[in-house]
Formats: sequence, C-alpha cells, structure tokens
Amino acid sequence: MLKKIKVNDIRLGMYIQEVCGSWMDHPFWKSSFKLTEDKDLNTLKNCGVDEIWIDTSLGLDVDAGVTTHSQNEEALKVESELKKVEQTPQKSEALVSLQIELIAAKKLHTKTKEAVVSIFKDVRMGNALKLDSAVSLVNELNQSITRNPSALICLSRLKTADNYTYLHSVSVCILMIALGRQLGMKDDMLKQAGIAGLLHDVGKVFIPNEVLNKPGKLTEEEFNIVKMHPLKGWEFLKDSNEVNDLVLDVCRHHHERVDGMGYPDKLSGEALTVFARMGAVCDVYDAITSNRCYKQGWEPAESIRKMAEWKNGHFDDVIFHAFVKTVGIYPTGTLLKLKSGRLGVVTDQSKKSLVKPIVKVFFSTRSNVHILHEIIDLSKSTDSIASMENPLQWGFDLGEIMGF
Repeated sequence: MLKKIKVNDIRLGMYIQEVCGSWMDHPFWKSSFKLTEDKDLNTLKNCGVDEIWIDTSLGLDVDAGVTTHSQNEEALKVESELKKVEQTPQKSEALVSLQIELIAAKKLHTKTKEAVVSIFKDVRMGNALKLDSAVSLVNELNQSITRNPSALICLSRLKTADNYTYLHSVSVCILMIALGRQLGMKDDMLKQAGIAGLLHDVGKVFIPNEVLNKPGKLTEEEFNIVKMHPLKGWEFLKDSNEVNDLVLDVCRHHHERVDGMGYPDKLSGEALTVFARMGAVCDVYDAITSNRCYKQGWEPAESIRKMAEWKNGHFDDVIFHAFVKTVGIYPTGTLLKLKSGRLGVVTDQSKKSLVKPIVKVFFSTRSNVHILHEIIDLSKSTDSIASMENPLQWGFDLGEIMGF
C-alpha cells in the first residue's frame, strides 16, 4: 500500500517509492529503494523535500499514531487542477484517423531517431554540426502532428534503456512541436521549437556512460556530474552557426523551474522564456513515462496527475495547462477500465471533452476473456471511466492492440 508521509517520519526499513517535490534536485531521483543506511536517511531528511511516498507492502509502515497525508485530499487537489484545463476548449482536431497517420508516423519516427544518432555521433567526435536533414524531418513531424498528433505522441513511448537518450530527444522534439501548435505558434517558431527538442540533451554526450546509465541511485557527486549536461550542451552549441538563441536557451534552461530551484542558473519567473518553460514540461513528461535502466516508467495518465501535484514551483501554469490539452488528461496509450467492466486503451482525444477520450475496448474483466475490438467515443457513450489500470499487471501489450 502506498502512503504519503512527512519526511521527518521516515525510518530505516521503509521502502521509498517516490521522493516528492524537487524530484530533479536530490540524489534519489533515479529509483525507488529500501532505506537501509543511516547516511541515506540523513540525506533524505536534509535534501529540502517535505514529503515522500512509501510502499508498506515492501517495507515498514509508519509508527502507530503518526498521521499520514490524506490521499483523498491530494486527489481532490489534482482533479481540481485538471478541471481547470477541461473547462477550456481544444484548439484543433485530427484531420485523419490514428491508424492512417501511424503508417507515415512510424517511418518518420525511425528516420528522426537515425538523424539524432548521427548528430550525437558528430558531437561526440568533435565534428561540425550539420542540421539540414534534421530541419527537413522537423518540418515533416510538424505536418504529421497537424494531421493527427496522437500518432507521433503515442510512438514516442516506444523506447528502451539502450536507446533512451536518442529517442528521448525525438520525443521532446515531437512534444515541443505539438505544444507549440496548441499555443498558437506559427511554422517558423514550431521548426525552432522542434530543433530545440532534438538538441536539448546534446550535452549528455559529454557525461560518462557509467554515470548516465547507472542502474542504482546516484551519489551526490554523480548527480552533480549529470546536472552539468545543460551547460556542456550549451557550450558546444553556442559556437555553431546552425542554431539560434531559442535553441541555445532550451538546451541550457530546460531543467530550470519557475520557483528558481532548478539548474544550472536558478532562473525564475519572468527570467524564463516561453520556450524554456515548454522544454521543462516536455522533458519531464517524457522522462517519467519512459522505462529506464533504473526504473519503470509511469503510465501517461498517472504522469499527468503527478505533474499536476508538482506544478506549483516546477511549471508555468499556462504552459502546463496547454500541455495537458496537447496530450490529454488520459493520453493516448492509457489503459482504462470502464464501468461496463470492459478494458480499453485510449487511441485518441474527443473534441468534446478531455475527460471522455476515444478508446478501443478489447477485454471483458467480468468474463475474463478478450472481446471483439470496438472503438468507443466516451463523449457519445453511456459507458464511462471507472479507473486507470496498469497494463503490466494485466499482461497486455498495448502497442500491439493499438497497431504500433
């Protein structure tokens, strides 16, 4: 059972599921772990966070008499935040179906990954930056997102620990373009936003692989090394004629926070550009939804709710709300249980309501059997959402069901 407790109430033997708040700014951001050492206990109590999530099924519970934070109260706060987003309409709707756009999107996704691999290889070898092919691909990504943003957004979840750095850059590029469109940006700005997404993590080329891909939690020294990647990327790109100030800004400042607690420059408020704020949201969302060598990614809808919890201090209100409208409150790829007992995967967003997406139902929990696939627009159906589900617990390959 998961419980949120005050950091002063932690003790050895507890299983730390998640450190709340400044998840990017403490040495435990990479993994869940059992708390067995005094030095880790002291670090947790002095790293600047107020609360943590523990899993009582894997470790000790709180002592009797200690009051835990109300999960119902936390849920109400998140739902209230997402309700603000739901009250404003979508700016656009898909021009073609998801299945049709997936055909082109899959090829484009692969080509963009290959371009990123080539760019990072050139940077690693000290060669001059060549972005001609990348610029052309960014324009194609923009066109695909115009036709149906869900295709590329759901493909962006397909990554492994081995190719994470490259496909993370592709995903942030896709999300930056889609978010820019939601914000009403024109094609030239969308192109620059996409290039910024492709290059935002280029500084990781200069971080030792044994630190970058360490399967366990980082030491404080190792974490400080990782935190150097925005500056290292900016230092490499600033001498190139291939990139402009917008791209440089996102590269250097995508880990900044609106409360000034980010890095490397601790910028806050109006000192952060719109594009840096966009980069922060897109980078976090893709990072926490991705499977890594040290942790399993969260499901899309769970990630949106986590970000809503963190929003104050981390993200700009306007940018975060636009991002939620971009990917959905129940993003494409979310597994839902309906009140009818059927399981369905979100395949698209309804133009009528962000809380009533379009789902493909495929399984009956009441009969425990697969059923004939059916596409249901919940905004037009008497059926409704009962709960979000974890596909791993059900043993389903949602990519196969969606036609990836």
